[in-house]
Amino acid sequence: MPAKKRTAKKKTAKKKTAKKKVAKKTAKKKTAKKKAKRKPNPAFMKPMTPSAALSAVVGSKAIPRTQITKKLWDYIKKNKLQDKVNRRMINADAALKSVFGGKTKVSMFEMTKLVSRHLS
Repeated sequence: MPAKKRTAKKKTAKKKTAKKKVAKKTAKKKTAKKKAKRKPNPAFMKPMTPSAALSAVVGSKAIPRTQITKKLWDYIKKNKLQDKVNRRMINADAALKSVFGGKTKVSMFEMTKLVSRHLS
């Protein structure tokens, strides 16, 4: 007999919770703050002079590190040097092989490390 009482209590408990009304929350509108434009790190914007090997790819003019990376990617895409299967790998041609220290395949993350050696 006690088992029947328990089931009856559970059913009524479910009904009570279903009957409760959920109070609607009104969201306060936040005033839109103007975000300050993100400023680049001054170290990246300092003009760097590329070495002779790197200047064959990006030019000999002293330009910021960010622009050197951009020009390097333009060169890679123009000459289709990105690996077809693993897009993170770059297949070096004759000009890039001297920049990459004789390596024929370099990952895009290792590329920035190898290029930084050619900047002064």
